[in-house]
Amino acid sequence: MDDKEKMTKYINAVYQNIRTAVQSIEDILPKVKDTNLQKELANEEDKYLALEKECELLAKAEKIEGIKDNNWFEKARLWGSINMSTMTDKTTRHIAELMLLGTFMGFLTCIKDQADHQGVSSELDEILTNLKELERKNIDALIPFLV
Repeated sequence: MDDKEKMTKYINAVYQNIRTAVQSIEDILPKVKDTNLQKELANEEDKYLALEKECELLAKAEKIEGIKDNNWFEKARLWGSINMSTMTDKTTRHIAELMLLGTFMGFLTCIKDQADHQGVSSELDEILTNLKELERKNIDALIPFLV
């Protein structure tokens, strides 16, 4: 695999992790009744969108055509999972738990992507580090909604 292919694979992995977070927030936000949780999720979404933009700009600078969002099957699976899980329980605690599970999965994906793509791109490493830090902060911010 040449350097451009490695970079394309790496940037797509990071971008899809970010897009999963954004889609999750967009899917669940209309179900949230708690004003403080709404504000927290909207704030998180803004930060994910900023990282998404960074990925898009880096892809453009690296002349990587069309970084890929998650495929329609993954989007439908995520949407269905959220809707099924909140059909009978829309409590703040349950929604926070769902978001925590997803955020932790995103954090784990960051660790695996970092290990899988060592030495490919320092710029993308920085975006991934920022994503990982955001995920950690989001975990800390969501835990109080469980009590």
